[in-house]
Amino acid sequence: MAKWVVSAKRADFARIAEKFHIDQVIARIIRNRDIEGDEQIEQFLHGTPDDLHSPYLLKDVEKGVAILLDKIQQGKRIRVIGDYDIDGICSTYILLSGLHYCGALADSAIPHRIHDGYGINEHMVEEAYEAGIDTILTCDNGIAAKDQIACAKSHGMTVIVTDHHEVPYEVSGDGTRTECLPPADAVIDPKQEQCTYPFDGICGAVVAYKLVQVLIWRKFAENPGEEGRKFLQELLAFAAFATVGDVMELTDENRIIVKYGLKQIAQSANHGMQALITVNGLQSKALSAYHIGFVLGPCINATGRLDTAGRALQMFLTEDEAEAVSVAGELKELNDSRKNMTLQGVQQAIKMIEDSPLRDDKVLVVYLPECHESLAGIIAGRIRERYHKPVFVLTDSEEGVKGSGRSIEAYHMYDKMSECRELYTKYGGHKMAAGVSIPQENVENFRVYLNEHCELTEEDFVEKICIDVPMPMSYVTADFVRQLSVLEPFGNGNSKPVFAQKNIRLIRGKVLGKNNNVGKYTVEDAWGGRYEMMYFGNMEAWHTFLEETFGAEEYNRLYQGGECNICIHVIYYPDLNVYQGRESLQMIMQDYCKGESD
Repeated sequence: MAKWVVSAKRADFARIAEKFHIDQVIARIIRNRDIEGDEQIEQFLHGTPDDLHSPYLLKDVEKGVAILLDKIQQGKRIRVIGDYDIDGICSTYILLSGLHYCGALADSAIPHRIHDGYGINEHMVEEAYEAGIDTILTCDNGIAAKDQIACAKSHGMTVIVTDHHEVPYEVSGDGTRTECLPPADAVIDPKQEQCTYPFDGICGAVVAYKLVQVLIWRKFAENPGEEGRKFLQELLAFAAFATVGDVMELTDENRIIVKYGLKQIAQSANHGMQALITVNGLQSKALSAYHIGFVLGPCINATGRLDTAGRALQMFLTEDEAEAVSVAGELKELNDSRKNMTLQGVQQAIKMIEDSPLRDDKVLVVYLPECHESLAGIIAGRIRERYHKPVFVLTDSEEGVKGSGRSIEAYHMYDKMSECRELYTKYGGHKMAAGVSIPQENVENFRVYLNEHCELTEEDFVEKICIDVPMPMSYVTADFVRQLSVLEPFGNGNSKPVFAQKNIRLIRGKVLGKNNNVGKYTVEDAWGGRYEMMYFGNMEAWHTFLEETFGAEEYNRLYQGGECNICIHVIYYPDLNVYQGRESLQMIMQDYCKGESD
């Protein structure tokens, strides 16, 4: 069971509520998100694109723009080299669109996940050179491509790197870290030690967006006009899309980018974006970060996993509405196929763990030779959710073994991998996720090393649920639920607020959904108030808990309409259910444990 922790950060909630015209509970939640002081609260609640950090603070951005403007003036050919995921595709679209807007002779190339691997490689450099490309502009990759960029430089090519990933480093005998930057003409990455940009949690597409901002401002002498402003506003939709899709924390300026970007996505003039929304049946809905992260975004990722990411880029670039709809439909079909393949991979991984000594490892390294290599990261994420341990899923590829890792908060995956870098042919990533290419004979050594040098404790493996406010359901009103929307967008780093109440009695229940995967209950508090409560979690585990804790007789009564004696503590969040124009309150249960019966 998860460990419940009540957030107890202090502030003058009455004063904050009065000053900003919000409920005191809302004020508590904002403080729980580490937002302090009136200035931060004002920006959290009412921040606009005018509050975004200046792109000029990015190291080398002015150098990179000066190079690009010179190349544009000379009519030199520029090639954008992106990556095959949401961030890489959106970054490529942003840079290519920005270059074209400024009159550049520019094209793009996105590596094939299986044939090329992640980011720029020497094969792509040679292709660019043979095609007469003068300048390579990377996005969402390049910071770790020291050899590949050296190859481009040996051909006399100009290279500009835009990236957001961790900078590779070497550790000397005294423990000092030295950055290993690629030999590019300009390196724009907020994670560089010498970069003064105040927030390094932006994705590659936002770095690309910032570069295009400066490019357009400089191209048009700091006055891009109304057309230029509208163009940049349109590109903000893609920066927001990538921010959510790449699971960046929705804090600082990411919150503003996504908040305003979601509005722009909904009204985007881009045929591909609108087609993607339509084929997924979202054209009449208010788009949220959830829709990007779990409906639209996976369609973009699916093309890079099972086909070629160039299809998704083509969808965004086309001026033909019919073509956009056709490609969007193909992407949705690919994503549906990806879901089935992922389910099979997850089931295979769980069986392997449960039937072997792997289950006792603190860092899980699961080798699935037959698994499609593009699904390793998704499967690793699902396994991490189940066991709450760091997970690597490895699979056979055309060039040895490749895999992806997903971590937990207590384990810095990239740093730990760096300790045994001699085992790999290639690796990269950050604290919470990583990718690796490794010779097959080193797979077991990799697993052994990570576990022998793991400093995780049993406490680190216990999932923690942070309760924003212990609050009775009787406090909830429709107006309160509506006011919670000021906290949106919700996502990584700004989770949907959760509340807790002790000793809720289940009165009656029914199981819904074509797969019997939803529970609907009438519950009662200690003062006799009755509420509707829904559960969308693991119904099998929930029913096992009920039967083992309260007995089969009580469990059966719950669903058969009898008077039952099931008392639980719940973590929940409130919601408004709208049906045929009528609103009704419902509580969404997120977790539960045994209550204290009278």
